[in-house]
Formats: sequence, structure tokens, C-alpha cells
Amino acid sequence: MSAVDRKAVRVRIQGKVQGVWYRGWTVDQAGRLGLTGWVRNRGDGTVEALFAGPADAVDRMLEACRRGPPSAIVRDLVFEPEQDPGMAGFEQRPTV
Repeated sequence: MSAVDRKAVRVRIQGKVQGVWYRGWTVDQAGRLGLTGWVRNRGDGTVEALFAGPADAVDRMLEACRRGPPSAIVRDLVFEPEQDPGMAGFEQRPTV
């Protein structure tokens, strides 16, 4: 896959997204889509993630994040382009 076919975004998910298995769900969903990157809770109550991979898979992941897992209540999604980290796999990181 060429760099043109890849996309990377950093996203902040707002709402009731901590304590509802949002990070674990994100790891599962990103893995199914073949994405690389990470997800973590933030001290302000949001969840932050970086998704990288085929542009269509990243777009599908962003759409899935608007819903989240069943117990989540997503109020808003804010995202911006990011440098592709060039990492392998998708991981859950500690809270910042």
C-alpha cells in the first residue's frame, strides 16, 4: 500500500466514554479493520485515539466511534490529520 492510500487521524471522543469499555471496544474494532495506532483515556474525561491505515478503514473507524460500545453516549468527535506513526498493531495506552 502506498503512502497515498494511507490515512492517519488523531481523534478525541467526548461524552460518557470512560468506564463503559470504550478503549477495549476500540482495540477490537481497530484490529478488525487492520488499523495501527493507540487509544487512551484522558484526565478530562475524554478518550483519545490515533488511527492509521487504509483511508476507507480509517473512515469506517471514525464512523464507528460516533456510536461506540453499547453503554457509551458519544456527544462529539473532534479529529485532525496526523502523521502516520509507522507502528505495528493497535494498543491501549495508560491514561494521560
